[in-house]
Amino acid sequence: MKLLYAEDEVSMSEAVVDILTYHKYIVDAVYDGETALSYAQSGDYDGIILDIMMPKMNGLEVLKKLRSTGCKTPILLLTAKSEIEDQIQGLDLGADDYLPKPFPMKLLLARVRAMLRRRKEFTPNILKCGNISLNQQNYTLSGNGQSFVLPKLEYRLIELLMINQGIYLSSETILVKVWGYDTEAEISTVWVYISYLRKRLSALNANVTITAKRNVGYTLEVKK
Repeated sequence: MKLLYAEDEVSMSEAVVDILTYHKYIVDAVYDGETALSYAQSGDYDGIILDIMMPKMNGLEVLKKLRSTGCKTPILLLTAKSEIEDQIQGLDLGADDYLPKPFPMKLLLARVRAMLRRRKEFTPNILKCGNISLNQQNYTLSGNGQSFVLPKLEYRLIELLMINQGIYLSSETILVKVWGYDTEAEISTVWVYISYLRKRLSALNANVTITAKRNVGYTLEVKK
């Protein structure tokens, strides 16, 4: 799952990004409203977390512009605890939820999970392809009575392939969606992790395979 997180307090941003990344989310962090709007309009995000008090453009203005242009991505607003009017206005402008600051990290994670469950195109907790399944709660890839708890990047990669079964994804697209826009990883890293997953699938005796098409990309297919 890929999130955009807009928060101008750098120390808070770093702490939240660490927690979200630990829980297998891909996070793009920005620090002002104008950048948040630009990223939200050009990126492919499963959810957006907006602090209201930001420089250049506040979170409510970003929310209003996104909803006015038809953006349906779920949005969680972070508000000052005492600012009830901001909370009401945010919900009226189309926010899916709000969370008063300061907040426990466990509550933030719960709100993010709830926000993502309300997406228009709901993604189940268990993804399936052929005789394998991927549990999105505990990051376990299973098949034929065996299972692996996947490391973060392997999990993100197989999740992406399972969500897009039968669709060829280029190495460049995979790199951005799994490693993030600002990654310093090279395209060859994608090839290495594809190899790791192929070995996992072989060990599970899976009837699915990661198919490569030259100059096109990779897809997950059930063997015929």
